[in-house]
Amino acid sequence: MKAPAPLNTGDTIAILSPAGALRDTAIIDATALLLEKWGLKVKIMPHAQTKKGYYSGTAEERMDDFAKALTDNDIKAVLCSYGGYGCVHLLRDFATLIKEHPKWIIGMSDCSALHAACLSQGIMSIHASQCNHLSKFPDSFPANMLRDILFGKKPRYENVSHKLDIHGTATGRLAGGNLSVLTALIGTEYDIFKEDIILFIEDIGEQPYRIERMMYQLELCGALSRIKGVIVGQFTGIKENPEFGEPYNLIHNIVKKYNIPVCFDFPIGHCDENIPLIEGAECMLTVAEDETTLEVFEEIK
Repeated sequence: MKAPAPLNTGDTIAILSPAGALRDTAIIDATALLLEKWGLKVKIMPHAQTKKGYYSGTAEERMDDFAKALTDNDIKAVLCSYGGYGCVHLLRDFATLIKEHPKWIIGMSDCSALHAACLSQGIMSIHASQCNHLSKFPDSFPANMLRDILFGKKPRYENVSHKLDIHGTATGRLAGGNLSVLTALIGTEYDIFKEDIILFIEDIGEQPYRIERMMYQLELCGALSRIKGVIVGQFTGIKENPEFGEPYNLIHNIVKKYNIPVCFDFPIGHCDENIPLIEGAECMLTVAEDETTLEVFEEIK
């Protein structure tokens, strides 16, 4: 795996919208102000604040923004403004470009597909909050951690224990994101469920039975037998159904048979405290009785 070069004061970061259109495009301007406070120059790509139906632009327009950002030598990183749906339209062309022009790609939700494409090309990327949260919480712990990662600081994570945790220690490559997006890529060239990964998952607006069905898909296709550990993040906006039970319990009942460390309620996902994770980084997950730690081994240089 290759880590893109860390940023320096005065470097340029691009903001683009690879999928859905933002309802409030002013949050891009607010995020640009935050990035400038970090000492970065900001380039807002042509279709970042436009709208074509549901999307920020046609697939060709969105891909053109990516192509211009990735091939511009002055741009050192790309922040995705929003997810929604639509990154799948860009995957093949994006994967080719990111291999030739490795840069930090930052995003989450539907942008999990872009992270999967980066992994397929051996490029690390950053699963992190996008413009909505960065503009609302500019001085938050996750925002400051994202800044530190971009400038080359190696992160270490700690989280309180959960009653469903499965204790243990594992090392592997960190990979994951939105569960719905990732399961849709199984069997493709962007399938992340390889040997020796530590998987992290999150989702939003799903019903418990759909979460369980996706977890069974991971079991039935053999994915859970290949991974080294699981970090279960936030499942927000869940359409509760007492007849099915709680999502964490449903997930626990499936993963408990694999004798791997599993932690629950990690601050990842569609939540205010969404901490940034380096996808593709070699790390160690320790799930203990008192706390969970995630230590990244890779040096960003």
